Amino acid sequence: MTVTDAVVRLAVILGFFLVVPLVVGQMEHKAMAHMQSRVGPMYAGAFHGWAQLVADGVKFAQKEDVVPADADRRVFQLAPAVALIPYLVALVTIPIGPGTQVGRNLDAGLFFVLAVMGVGVLGSLMAGWASANKYSLLGGIRSAAQLMAYELPMILAAASVAMAAGTLSLTGIAAAWHWYWVPWQLMGLFVFFVSGLAELQRPPFDMPVADSEIIFGAYTEYTGIRFALFLLAEYAGIVLLSLLTAVLFLGGWRGPFYFGLGAAGFGWFWTLAKTLLLAFLVIWLRVSYPRLREDQLQKLAWTTLIPLALAQIALTGILKVV
Repeated sequence: MTVTDAVVRLAVILGFFLVVPLVVGQMEHKAMAHMQSRVGPMYAGAFHGWAQLVADGVKFAQKEDVVPADADRRVFQLAPAVALIPYLVALVTIPIGPGTQVGRNLDAGLFFVLAVMGVGVLGSLMAGWASANKYSLLGGIRSAAQLMAYELPMILAAASVAMAAGTLSLTGIAAAWHWYWVPWQLMGLFVFFVSGLAELQRPPFDMPVADSEIIFGAYTEYTGIRFALFLLAEYAGIVLLSLLTAVLFLGGWRGPFYFGLGAAGFGWFWTLAKTLLLAFLVIWLRVSYPRLREDQLQKLAWTTLIPLALAQIALTGILKVV
């Protein structure tokens, strides 16, 4: 790979990282509004409020950046970057099409992405600990408990797909995918997606930011652009989870037709379409289900998702041997 090629790939990945999460955020505004019999943003950008998130970004940038007097200043200021940057790094290894349509194809790409996604959650822990606020600390502790509970079933579900494909390369897994993987890996798909939602602290797994109990959890003391970075990290996490689920369980770039361009020319469309469909499902779940209690959240992980993930691994092992 030449220097020019590397720079172009990184520019494309950065553009994807900055644009698609905003599209998902706007989709959340409008989808939630229509599901709740509202119109949502209508004025920013004129046509159905398409520029609302841009206006929100300008608003956040104009707000005062306040650091609590008793906070650990360096950790407090670093936490938003720790929450956001790992999602950008993870995108480098996720393919959107066959062949070279990936930033960098790693032999252990699946392991790398899961490890980096786990680092992103540390931003919430740092924010909660450094804020010198009891509500923020409670949110950080809940984030830690949630990460420990849901990281294991997520990894086990991903391991099942890697077993089926015989590789840890994300490009290799997508290339080995067949249509019958959908019923075969259905339990793994369910476990992986639900665990990912919990790691992202998305409803109904948003106990770490339960506004009715702990104001806004680890992010209570944040204002301005730093608070906006946490919001961007949430939407970037949704995009990454949806993209990774599409590649692992839904065939990535594989689709029913390619308009004569082949998978190399049109496969990216199917990857993006599956990603946006799964992102819409994340939004739909937010509107449809109430927040779980902390005991219910932990019980779901340890008594339901982990046994299902182990059962999926056993099924995959049996079918691979047979």
